[in-house]
Amino acid sequence: MTAIQWSDGAPIYRQLKERVVAMMLDGVLKPGDALPSVRQVAAEYQLNPITVSRAYQELADEALVEKRRGLGMYVTEEAAKKLLLNERERFLREEWPLVLERILRLGLSTEELLSAGNKAGAQ
Repeated sequence: MTAIQWSDGAPIYRQLKERVVAMMLDGVLKPGDALPSVRQVAAEYQLNPITVSRAYQELADEALVEKRRGLGMYVTEEAAKKLLLNERERFLREEWPLVLERILRLGLSTEELLSAGNKAGAQ
């Protein structure tokens, strides 16, 4: 895992869970990959092992990781597809309406948006 800046806005276990989810979406953690052990993460980030266990348990409850007795936690085969679908739904439900409202308020045309997107992609 990489360095994490903890914020006061959400419980640490949830922030840790979201970091693991981001690593799955970014392809850093792939199906079949082992998660770092609870002890390893707790030591590296100076967290209580119960905090790490709680984050991992939520991932397991959502079937994003599976426990293998005596071996640890592993990313499931369906994790990436499930996460992508969930993130797309969440974006369309929560973020897109706000973005669309701002686009309409600013009077931006489809052509302007596509042109700006092409310029950003070229950089």
